Amino acid sequence: MSKTFKVAIDGPAGSGKSTIAKEIAKIFNLYYLDSGALYRAFGYFVKKMNFDLFNEDDIIKALKDFDIKIIDGEYYLGDEKLGMQIRTPEIGKAASIVAKNEKVRNKVNEILKSLSKIHNVVIDGRDIGTVVLPDADVKIFLTASIEERARRRYKELLEKGKNVNYEEIYKEIEKRDIADSTRDIAPLKPAEDAITVDTTGKDIKTVVDEISKIINKKINQE
Repeated sequence: MSKTFKVAIDGPAGSGKSTIAKEIAKIFNLYYLDSGALYRAFGYFVKKMNFDLFNEDDIIKALKDFDIKIIDGEYYLGDEKLGMQIRTPEIGKAASIVAKNEKVRNKVNEILKSLSKIHNVVIDGRDIGTVVLPDADVKIFLTASIEERARRRYKELLEKGKNVNYEEIYKEIEKRDIADSTRDIAPLKPAEDAITVDTTGKDIKTVVDEISKIINKKINQE
């Protein structure tokens, strides 16, 4: 295939991007990439190395040593397989901080763009349709109420055996929304040609079916 097929799914924290994107990847046999996991992985690495999240020299050093690999949909930092250790509220904060750094964003975007040139992809994040894949064949912007998103994240972490507090998660998501939508570099916003899908009160199957219809319509047009 000379041109790869690209699906961009953007949205705020807890809107269901990763869950939905994974299902879409299965249905349409697409290579799934989670951009948020890359920012979380880098934030995790910076903290693990005891670097300062706000120090530019430390960030540059960390970028040079950041050895991230994606193998069969799993993320590895060197030989360490990344999972729930990058899904904590603390690492979420770190991800939001490093995501404001232009050098970090350029590195993550470089990884995503290079993979999208050789694979048919679905990528989820916050600026995929606006910055990373402005030429995406399908652009979806997922949204949901803060209450719904906090409830989902709370349930997810509880099921993973984490000791979490709903109110803290709610406040963190609220802060993350403000930080993501007001940052100077690539703020969170729908692409002009994105289709907005509100997932509040909807189960996964309903949302997946809705987006699948949008993708099938695009495929049938080509």
